[in-house]
Amino acid sequence: MNSITFLSVRVDDVTFPETLSLMESFIAEGGPHQICTVNPEFIMLAQHDQEFRAVLARSDLNIPDGGYLRWAAHFRGLRLREQVTGSDGLPLFAEIAARRGYRIFFLGAGEGVAERAAKKLCERFPDLQVVGAYAGSPAVNDEDALVARVRAARPDALFVAYGAPQQDKWIARNARRLQVPLMMGIGGTLDYIVGTVPRAPHWMRRLGLEWLYRLIRQPWRWRRQLAIWQFAWHS
Repeated sequence: MNSITFLSVRVDDVTFPETLSLMESFIAEGGPHQICTVNPEFIMLAQHDQEFRAVLARSDLNIPDGGYLRWAAHFRGLRLREQVTGSDGLPLFAEIAARRGYRIFFLGAGEGVAERAAKKLCERFPDLQVVGAYAGSPAVNDEDALVARVRAARPDALFVAYGAPQQDKWIARNARRLQVPLMMGIGGTLDYIVGTVPRAPHWMRRLGLEWLYRLIRQPWRWRRQLAIWQFAWHS
């Protein structure tokens, strides 16, 4: 697997089919394995957050989640073949999980969102086994109870929606105790699934402009979107 390094952060050159195949391989191998959905915001956060930078360095797979990463690679004469977003990848994996009998746990998002997302995915894929859906909290004081809840459910895959970098740090801190074969931070994906937050039109996603759609819909995110321009300047 080829990789490109942006400001000391590794991004793996994988496609959707390769990512899904690796996810199945992680489950087959047993736990724990962590996947991070790297975008320019991740890379800029890692510049001043040593713990987050270490998490990204140790992760088993860093998928290229941001369209700007492909553009930056191109300008360096390199190639990232596809933008692999967690929000598009989760439903694709759910379809495989329903077929293969994988057990899934959703952790995070707002109160009731994980349960609603689980219901929607189970309606779409009737054989899907969602063994847990719970908001919880990324607070350190709550970790023992959450780890116990997840372990009791015995999932094959755990998807954590606390937003970056909290979700990725939470997974890394608790990976050995959780012993879940596949663990992945998914940001706002559960909100997209239930429709709380609408996705950008497909043509904007294809062009890597989903950040612009989010900024128009949620102008208070402007500070977060600065990471894109900082990344463009430094890379």
